[in-house]
Amino acid sequence: MSDRLMTVNAYTTLDYVEGKAVGETFEWESVAVVNATADREDPDSVRLQLEFDNLSEEHLPKHMEDLELTPEQARALAADLEKHADRVEDATETDATE
Repeated sequence: MSDRLMTVNAYTTLDYVEGKAVGETFEWESVAVVNATADREDPDSVRLQLEFDNLSEEHLPKHMEDLELTPEQARALAADLEKHADRVEDATETDATE
């Protein structure tokens, strides 16, 4: 993904995920970058960032989503991700043993 707004390096949380942008009149799939971070000095929030590779997208201008989360919100999101990851993993393991 060239011409990014986000800095992507060895510390980026996920430098390649498959994503989908859905609008009222369009649905578009692309690769994306997802990052969780906080300021190095005196952090006051957790930031969750998302940027799609939109070189071929006509509905969305180049942009980045940047969510500011409290520590409690970040922990709630992490717990929900863990719960759903376990559910998907369990389903995958069940399918493999059948």
